[in-house]
Amino acid sequence: MDETDPRAEIIQRHKQEKKELQNQITKLKHSISKGDKKGKKAIQEQTTQMEKDLKEKHDKELKEFDGNENSQTDSDQQISGVVEDLSLENLKGSEELSPPEPKRVSKAQKRRNKKTEMARQRQEEISRQEIENETGARNVEYQRLKDLLKEQGLQISEIPSDGDCLYNAVAHQVNKGGHQTNCKQLRQQAASYMREHAADFLPFLTTESGELFTESDFDKYCSELETTTMWGGHLEIKALSHVLNQPITVLQSDTPPVILGDDCQGDPVTLVYQRHAFGLGEHYNSVEPLQESTDT
Repeated sequence: MDETDPRAEIIQRHKQEKKELQNQITKLKHSISKGDKKGKKAIQEQTTQMEKDLKEKHDKELKEFDGNENSQTDSDQQISGVVEDLSLENLKGSEELSPPEPKRVSKAQKRRNKKTEMARQRQEEISRQEIENETGARNVEYQRLKDLLKEQGLQISEIPSDGDCLYNAVAHQVNKGGHQTNCKQLRQQAASYMREHAADFLPFLTTESGELFTESDFDKYCSELETTTMWGGHLEIKALSHVLNQPITVLQSDTPPVILGDDCQGDPVTLVYQRHAFGLGEHYNSVEPLQESTDT
């Protein structure tokens, strides 16, 4: 088969796409832990569908190509016959006949070809996105946290992804323990505690240029903590643990748990810290008792 034959080029591209798909499938299978039967089943169904979709796409492309080739051959034969008849009638005695001009691709066909190529590229992008969703940092982090919590008989309790996620996550657990609080109250209490114990917090706060906070900077910081949706972190958790007299444990996917206020006497609070939960990055969730799945 001629290497410049368009059909041979299509077949070669199909081989490459099959190879790329197998690489994607291998990555998918490696992303599932050995004991995750449901995950393996889901991956098997997904990869089977991906292979089926790719085969259907390849069959369709070859069928369309072969159909266009047959159509063009028939058209060329008809033109050739007309030219031959005219030549016999009007050009008798001529020993040479000029060959017909090559058939040009119509604008409609060009549009169809472009549409087919766009559809192919879109399908490739969908396949890449599916792989990224399964093996990306967000999913890997979530699965690790899920397994870690399961060992403790817990599961993630989702908290809305806004600047108040830390305070709402703490309130979610404090309220389950019989107390009543909310995001606004926790912000006010944390800001008040930090003002009263400024020496414990000032050394750990710096400006964008890397300079240590002045007293004025610190006062502004506490005011924003109290009145805006400014994101909370390590220092605010430390303040909250003392305000509530409850130790707060922060679980992460790739580092040991961090416990703040371990000398506090109240019921412990557990938070889940996720670096890759959303497009904006860091996020806090709460936890709740593990509920057995009803899936089979």
